[in-house]
Amino acid sequence: MACSASACQSNCYKTQQEEEEAVKANNNTNSFAANISSSNNNSNSGLCLKCKANQPISSNSDGGDDARFCIDCFRGNLFGKFRFAVTSNAMIAPTDNVLVAFSGGPSSRVALQFVHEMHSKAQKNFDACRDRSLPVFGVGVAFVDESSVYSAPSNETDKVIGDVRLIVENLAPPSKELYIVPIESVYSSDSGDGRERLKKLLDAVDDATGREDLLLHLRMLALQKVASQNGYNRLLLGSCVSRIACHVISATVKGQGYSLPADVQYVDARWEIPVVLPLRDCLAKELTMLCRLDGLKTVELIRSPCTGINGLVSSFVTLLQEENPSRECTIMRTAGKLIPFHFNKIEEIDDSNVLLATRRRQKRYNLKPNESFSSESFCFICNSPLSRSDLLSLKNLENHKTSSVCCSSCQFQILPQDPSSVNELYTLLPEQLFARAKHDNLDHCSAIREQIQDCLLSEGEDET
Repeated sequence: MACSASACQSNCYKTQQEEEEAVKANNNTNSFAANISSSNNNSNSGLCLKCKANQPISSNSDGGDDARFCIDCFRGNLFGKFRFAVTSNAMIAPTDNVLVAFSGGPSSRVALQFVHEMHSKAQKNFDACRDRSLPVFGVGVAFVDESSVYSAPSNETDKVIGDVRLIVENLAPPSKELYIVPIESVYSSDSGDGRERLKKLLDAVDDATGREDLLLHLRMLALQKVASQNGYNRLLLGSCVSRIACHVISATVKGQGYSLPADVQYVDARWEIPVVLPLRDCLAKELTMLCRLDGLKTVELIRSPCTGINGLVSSFVTLLQEENPSRECTIMRTAGKLIPFHFNKIEEIDDSNVLLATRRRQKRYNLKPNESFSSESFCFICNSPLSRSDLLSLKNLENHKTSSVCCSSCQFQILPQDPSSVNELYTLLPEQLFARAKHDNLDHCSAIREQIQDCLLSEGEDET
């Protein structure tokens, strides 16, 4: 006898005939659902996943956005990521002056284009407003000329700079100031002397990875200098998922795990001019494709290929990405779970010129850093926050007056092992780094020793 309860699902007391009828009805239902699903798939196959009206950009089956979206939706998706990063992290406010670091590559080219579009829209809204009470943020563009490092022919350098000028000039109004920044401008002296000192500084670093990293730090120093001198309060970089993924692996290999969270966030305010990364969620492949689809001109720079750890990591990540297109995003998401530092956010805005929605959005999405990870000591070369182990390495600081607070990566890859060579390298450093090494960090020596006093050995104790 069958169970009379209509809600019973235990099949208790069902007769064989009733069970067969139930199975048949279930099969008919599944078949009907499968037919509907198949019909929907056939009707939408080969169409954009978002608008379901246009053909996707490509027919690749690698799971990329180009295989799922049409040109308009693909571009809208990228710009949506950019705009969400900007608004959620309060990267650009109406009263800000933003300096875009333009290297000529696809990532910085897309960043420049998206900032330009936001700037143009803000200007149109300003012109349409009667009282014109809401200001429009300023935009400038900086290009770091590294031809003195790579000894490029003058005609090729002039062509690259000419192409950069043409790209910026061809942007629709409002116009943007372009700054061509020679890498040797990190020195306060004349360009000829600065070029010679820079060459000697790089030659003094024996490690290939150390030279590449030092040049990267000098590039940031040059951008910070031009931004500060010209009144900008934001420095916007075009770093994307692909580049950050390589940095995550290389920094881990170099022993920079403690400072890694500072480098992978949307905002990095440890610098005098805060650095923002609005393309942090975009792949290099997607940005390159957008440049091709929209006809955005890029510039091929004259640079030597990366060697050492940086080159190996780049090849390794490229190989991983070829095997699985989601590898870079996986690396980025994993690194994004690290606890940020207290300087990885823009201070909350209390300005009537900023829209209330922007202030609410910033308060909602602002990072909640762990105060125990706050760091007041930074490497004088790369400006990385120092860990406790880095501070412990300074136990002989009073005996070596030329020593300075330095992270382990810079200590082993950039600084020479011979103390006399270290003194010579200090004399070749740009004035800002030299002053930081000789004054800023040494002023904190006594405070640092007090913090780590319990971990230090006395002169009579055996280290073993």
